[in-house]
Amino acid sequence: MHDIRLLRDAPDAFDAALARRGLDASSERLVALDERRRALIRELQELQTRRNVASKEIGQIKRTGGDAAALVAEVQAIKERMPELEAEETALGRELDDALSSLPNQLDADVPDGPDETANVELRRWGTPRAFDFEPRAHYELGEMMAAGPVLKAMDFERAARLSGARFVVLAGQMARLERALAQFMLDLHTGTHGFIEVQPPLLVGTDAVYGTGQLPKFAEDLFRTTDDRWLIPTSEVPLTNLVAGEILDEAALPLRLTALTPCFRSEAGSAGRDTRGMLRQHQFSKVEMVSITTAEASRDEQDYMTACAEKVLQLLELPYRVVVLCSGDTGFAAARTHDIEVWVPAQNTYREISSVSNTRDFQARRMKARCRKAGERDTRFVHTLNGSGVAVGRALIALVENHQQADGSIRIPEALRPYLGGAEVVGA
Repeated sequence: MHDIRLLRDAPDAFDAALARRGLDASSERLVALDERRRALIRELQELQTRRNVASKEIGQIKRTGGDAAALVAEVQAIKERMPELEAEETALGRELDDALSSLPNQLDADVPDGPDETANVELRRWGTPRAFDFEPRAHYELGEMMAAGPVLKAMDFERAARLSGARFVVLAGQMARLERALAQFMLDLHTGTHGFIEVQPPLLVGTDAVYGTGQLPKFAEDLFRTTDDRWLIPTSEVPLTNLVAGEILDEAALPLRLTALTPCFRSEAGSAGRDTRGMLRQHQFSKVEMVSITTAEASRDEQDYMTACAEKVLQLLELPYRVVVLCSGDTGFAAARTHDIEVWVPAQNTYREISSVSNTRDFQARRMKARCRKAGERDTRFVHTLNGSGVAVGRALIALVENHQQADGSIRIPEALRPYLGGAEVVGA
């Protein structure tokens, strides 16, 4: 959400910020709405004052036996006029809020300009993609080769489709255990080494929570909604960030770093025909999320810290990756700046996103009314919020299976993960 004062004070700069995202100027219309609304508020205040004064005068005139008919008529006219103005002011306020909430965050000045992902800028790489001495298989081929008992496959897309339709998978046997091990490994790393507090949040949230983090109203079609007006979380960013909604935090307690392992639910409304095979794009998937609540001064460094935390996961799993900063045309709605971490996927011979770490600055905090204050001071200010995958568990499973596959279809287990699998160095065959 944007502060309307930004539009009043610097409309040209605001429109220029929108233009970086390929959007048309909006400040003139929004400032006009704001001016009309403020004029109505002033008129209402003046009418309220005049009504109070006239009411006192009526009382005085009646006590002396005078004729107060003209004043009574005036007060009655004011009483009839005020509800009309209040209704108009409410409607204008709602129109202004709706318009402001539909506009994306302003980008940091050093975010590169560009129309789409082709203009993203690579920051660094880690690891070297493996040179296989055999033809590497895709993760779904490996999963379907691997048995999980006498009936199920380790990755069973056919049975999942019978249960739920497309873009679901049943993991069984060693593959189910491997995904669970990955998630536990990530949680232990972030809580034990990186200083995050583990949280188990609700998977269903109210409309205010989804609005607070910026998914509503613009992205309603990407979410799953229940019949009692709740929403399945698209990521635990939503409940974790909203834990501080409406609160005033002590700045000395910041940064507040939170992590959670949850299922995530997305309709993938805009991805028809993309990544239809395998586990890359699912309606339900698991993710270890990182959220940080901090101050304006610290948020840029905090983004770098969270990115390093996600990178450490991939380093310990011995997975090659690269880090890119997203360009203006590829940066998400609520983000001011985003780092994507892309892991190497051998079957596709390319890097694919496995984590996005975004600094939303005070964009979400304004929507959530989340503030902070220094000890001993009266003034408050909005916190800055950041979120990032630490990392997507299903995509980590894909990357691990494909990068560490062996010629016989088995999977080599990186040393850091072996304690979570009873010391196993290899799974499957």
